Amino acid sequence: MAKIILSETERTFVLHGVQDNFRCDGRSNEDYRHLEMETDVISNTTGSARVRLANTDILVGVKAELGEPLPERPEEGRIEFFTDCSANATPEFEGRGGEELAVEISNVLMRAYDTPASLDYKSLCVIPGQQCWVLYIDIVLLECGGNLFDVASLAVKAALFDTKIPNLTVTECDETGGIDIQLSDDPYDYTYIDIKQAPCLVTISKIGHNHIIDATLEEEACSLARLMVGVNEKGIITALKKEGSGSLNPDSLCDMIESGKKVGVNLNKTILNVLKQERNLNQKKVGFLGS
Repeated sequence: MAKIILSETERTFVLHGVQDNFRCDGRSNEDYRHLEMETDVISNTTGSARVRLANTDILVGVKAELGEPLPERPEEGRIEFFTDCSANATPEFEGRGGEELAVEISNVLMRAYDTPASLDYKSLCVIPGQQCWVLYIDIVLLECGGNLFDVASLAVKAALFDTKIPNLTVTECDETGGIDIQLSDDPYDYTYIDIKQAPCLVTISKIGHNHIIDATLEEEACSLARLMVGVNEKGIITALKKEGSGSLNPDSLCDMIESGKKVGVNLNKTILNVLKQERNLNQKKVGFLGS
């Protein structure tokens, strides 16, 4: 992850701003920076999205393919995450520099989504124990400007919202007794995934005796401990991960979790409303045949 070095004077300036609930860019401690989101940006995917938060830029593509369900979950579909940290994002990612971060992002997202409270996996089942939809989610980190985990989770949620699952027909062959699966040839014959309860990650960084949301690179350099909370629209926590060398006492930990829940609920609702508005705009016809 991109890191910067601050002088003691700069650290003190950041710390005092957090103490006064007035950060360097004018935000309060629980405010996000301006967020830009766009869906349906990659033509050869089942769903895609691009999210930019300040200087952090992440692209996500989803490919839906038929595969076998997990033996312990025969009546559910499944998802797999893969993250690539582009060398263009920061010089630190050149060679194999970004592999550890890429694996960490994939693992945290997998942990957040590995629960029935995040997605309706049963709706992705085609034939119990035999065939299901497998969603391969590819995440590309294009630019690094802090708060990578939160932005990655928002891009994943937006890409899943854009994911179009082709409708199919399952028939039993009279002669062989086997099962035949036929995908619809109509490119407009599909269904969307219900992502209403898909979680977002909220990273809470501890600076001094206070904590903040959506830390900048400068603020991340001043934080010795942070907590990542996966939370859905209902406020259900789907994942928790603590990072950093600093310790968190029980009171601070509870306060940070409550802040993550509150911010996460509002963030999920806001993002979902924006995605619905964009879908409605994209579905309007334009051109000579438009009404």
